[in-house]
Amino acid sequence: MKSYNYIVLAAIVLLSSCNEKKYTEVVEVPLPSAEEKAVVGNPDDVKADPGTFQIVELGYPYDALSPNIDARTMEIHYSKHYLTYTNNLNRAIEGTELESLRIEEILKKSDASNPALRNNAGGYYNHNLFWQVLTPKGGEVSDTLSRAIARDFQTIDNLKAQLADAAEKQFGSGWAWLITDRYGKLQITTTPNQDNPLMPGVTVSGTPILAIDVWEHAYYLDYQYRRRKYIDAVLKIINWEKVSENYEDALRKKYN
Repeated sequence: MKSYNYIVLAAIVLLSSCNEKKYTEVVEVPLPSAEEKAVVGNPDDVKADPGTFQIVELGYPYDALSPNIDARTMEIHYSKHYLTYTNNLNRAIEGTELESLRIEEILKKSDASNPALRNNAGGYYNHNLFWQVLTPKGGEVSDTLSRAIARDFQTIDNLKAQLADAAEKQFGSGWAWLITDRYGKLQITTTPNQDNPLMPGVTVSGTPILAIDVWEHAYYLDYQYRRRKYIDAVLKIINWEKVSENYEDALRKKYN
């Protein structure tokens, strides 16, 4: 039998000269059953519509990050939200000169005058990075990144704590980032919605090397309103080997 979550949707207040009456409407919203939670597909079966950009392979089953991120959340996030951003991006650039550009170049042209392009290009790029910096296997920080962390944050624990605080404090939907700026310094920043530090008009610009998704669809099935608990769980499954590669790649591009 399904359990139900009772949510107060509206309160109608009727005032009269003699008294005040309040009526509350309660609607039953069914939560997924244990059987529904258990049914997950295969990420390899997910394909974008034909177009310039295709989804990146997840690289692990939906349940591989459990219990930090549950399988049902991963499936919905990857096969629904991420897939939709990819298809919408391809439709937004179809027949334009943007079809020949790399996603990073598109992002740098994505200003507020074209919200459909900005939101979907951001949604595509941001999720690509997010999937790639998560792993069920762990991974070591490279010597190059370790030295940069020591220089800019003293310790990796300080970095994690500051990143978690930033992610938790991001108001509403958005992202938390570890970036390298144009001077090669590591910085932590956040962006709303699907914005990212490559776009014009953001508070802090730079090359993202680590991303944490703090949209509710990334965690609500398992963590509900407990965003910090989800963030702490994500930090346990960061692929620091990939983050190190991202940092070193950003440095090479900067100096070449």
